Amino acid sequence: MTSIITIIFFGLGIIIGSFLNVVILRFNTGRSFNGRSGCMTCQKKLSWYELIPLFSFLFIKGKCLGCKSKISIQYPIVELITGLIFAGIFLKFQDIFYLNTLVFSISYAYYAVMFSVLLIIAVYDFKHKIIPDIFSLIFGIVTFVGLFFFSNYLFYPHIPTVLELLSGLFLALPFAFLWLVSKGTWMGLGDAKLSLGLGWLLGYSRILSGAVVAFWSGAIVGLILIVFSKKNGLKTEIPFAPFLVLGVFIAFLFELHLFPIGF
Repeated sequence: MTSIITIIFFGLGIIIGSFLNVVILRFNTGRSFNGRSGCMTCQKKLSWYELIPLFSFLFIKGKCLGCKSKISIQYPIVELITGLIFAGIFLKFQDIFYLNTLVFSISYAYYAVMFSVLLIIAVYDFKHKIIPDIFSLIFGIVTFVGLFFFSNYLFYPHIPTVLELLSGLFLALPFAFLWLVSKGTWMGLGDAKLSLGLGWLLGYSRILSGAVVAFWSGAIVGLILIVFSKKNGLKTEIPFAPFLVLGVFIAFLFELHLFPIGF
């Protein structure tokens, strides 16, 4: 039963991922998010069988049926990642799914939306090396409000503690300091803005654990790219938001507490 439900949530995720692709590709271009999708090269309007998330890309072999130009691999990757995120969130909350449908539904919806926004930010930063302030602002406001409605990831209206209210600053201030002393060469100010909401989303113990995962994964990838760029004479700029989002999701999903400092 759990396997079937997990597949259903994965399917929901890849559908949502298709919309996230639209947001990522059309944001700041002047194009509406609700317009019909078409080929970026020949402008051919896509048929229904070309719009099936994940599977259409495989069916048409990653090429436009009209002009035969290659379709960005971003489409299936974002859809697949969103599907895995949605399935992972369900597996994390599966026990409460069988015990309290209302609490599960509200909790699941909240974290599914938050991680969808984070995926948009991560992919956009990867592509353009910038985190749009509007996304960080929306994310920060919603996660701050969420402090009053979620406890230990579940829907539970309450008054947050002082430490919970300050949890966003625990990560944002060090990032802001790195940005300030390096004049933006070590860390972008956008990462500090995003970190504020991340702290409110996870709490200080988990967010510090997520930050450690982010730095380690970023360092590993960075070293690989440095070696590759030296061999090929390329210059590589590495955006940090994708690693930060990865670390946060891992800390969320696997309940990481690398520092024994409580919630």
